[in-house]
Amino acid sequence: MRSWRTTPSPGELELVETRVPSPRPGEVLVRVEVCGICRTDLHVIDRELEVHRERVIPGHQAVGRVASLGAGVEEPFIGTLVGVPWLHRTCGECRWCRSGAENLCPRSQYTGWDVDGGFAEFIVAPAAFIYELPDAADPATVAPLLCAGIIGFRALSRAALPPGGVLGLYGFGSSAHIVAQLAIAAGARVFAMSRGEQNRALARELGAAFVGDAITAPPEPLDAAIIFAPAGELVPVALQATRSGGTVVLAGIEMSDIPSMSYRRTLFRERDLRTVTSNTRDDGRRLLNLAANLRLRPSITRVPFDSLDSAVESIRDGTASGSLVLSVGESDAEAAQRPS
Repeated sequence: MRSWRTTPSPGELELVETRVPSPRPGEVLVRVEVCGICRTDLHVIDRELEVHRERVIPGHQAVGRVASLGAGVEEPFIGTLVGVPWLHRTCGECRWCRSGAENLCPRSQYTGWDVDGGFAEFIVAPAAFIYELPDAADPATVAPLLCAGIIGFRALSRAALPPGGVLGLYGFGSSAHIVAQLAIAAGARVFAMSRGEQNRALARELGAAFVGDAITAPPEPLDAAIIFAPAGELVPVALQATRSGGTVVLAGIEMSDIPSMSYRRTLFRERDLRTVTSNTRDDGRRLLNLAANLRLRPSITRVPFDSLDSAVESIRDGTASGSLVLSVGESDAEAAQRPS
């Protein structure tokens, strides 16, 4: 099968032929149709995250159909449309797994980091950690929900945003533009601060009440803020923009160092600073159900399989907008024939 793998050189990918993997007991083999491209993939490719597997196949927002079953798996049936998310498996035994906080499991493993991911024609995953999808679902619009959507949903849940409150979003990429739709649907006003003009244009299109660059002071204090950009220098900026008793959530898996902060100007007056670590399977189920009920549709750009490296570069330089989705079975030539 064709696969994109990382190389020992940070920032590089190579297109190679690899064997189709075989599902082990409890696993399924999925023929990948599409796979969302996430900033976390960039962190893996650039080795900003510790290397967990050399020459790993990144990609952790894969959608496809079950091709074969490992021993002991009765469902989902072969041919079922499924999503393969970031959370690959947990131990199921530790205090966090037993208490419902499996996202904090110290032995958790992740798709496209610990094990090979979805930038390939096939992927294996534990049957207990994938999501069955309606047969009529559009794989390309579901794919970004499997990490960008789920992590954004968890971040929004931790933001303690009051009804009708003002939510500030710092960085307006794949995750933030999904969160904006969720928050607006719930009656919030969204203020979007982003460095990219395409991202700012998307924020306006989605109904943001205020749009500015990444360090612009919002026109009024925020009730809560979520920082999606991996930029530590935005932490004191967001805290100072948040009203007394407000909450700032850091949603990324990786962030540059946070600079020294004035306690009185930032954390004082009972402002909360929270982080998000991965997600639980229940987060995913809740988000997918909510997305279906709201008819949530991420803004997507399809990327032909051969063009993955250039798509990753667009995330790196900030020119990407919305969610990028890799069409695994589509070449550049086929993409040129696809109606726009």
